[in-house]
Amino acid sequence: MMRDAEKTIGNLIDKQRVSYIASISEDGFPNMKAMLPPRKRVGICEFYFTTNTSSMRVAQYRKNPNASIYFCDKRFFRGVMLVGHMEVLEDPASKEMIWQEGDTMYYPKGVTDPDYCVLKFVAQSGRYYANFHSETFEISQGETN
Repeated sequence: MMRDAEKTIGNLIDKQRVSYIASISEDGFPNMKAMLPPRKRVGICEFYFTTNTSSMRVAQYRKNPNASIYFCDKRFFRGVMLVGHMEVLEDPASKEMIWQEGDTMYYPKGVTDPDYCVLKFVAQSGRYYANFHSETFEISQGETN
């Protein structure tokens, strides 16, 4: 059993170069996609990703916010799945919060590009796998770094 879930899982997440996000299709099937790591995380509760407003994933989250995100440490064969809800944010403050130099490569019109939005994931529970053992855990909204 993990002594400090937030620290153990936070360390795993921070070392990954790829994250995976899942949404639910219109016909009820899970859809998974590899993404760059979150631009910001608040403990193991809130995660912020950049994406295109016009993407299929954004349309799916707008219809059904149920989501999961997954981080995998291939070297040590361990991972964590977090389950919760994804919100699509298009307000200027959210967009500016995670904007980085070089993002114009993806969003040519800059931080105000209408095809640039923020995905905010809020975790409710998770499942951690390491050393041939899995454990499920709940996440309280107060778990922050």
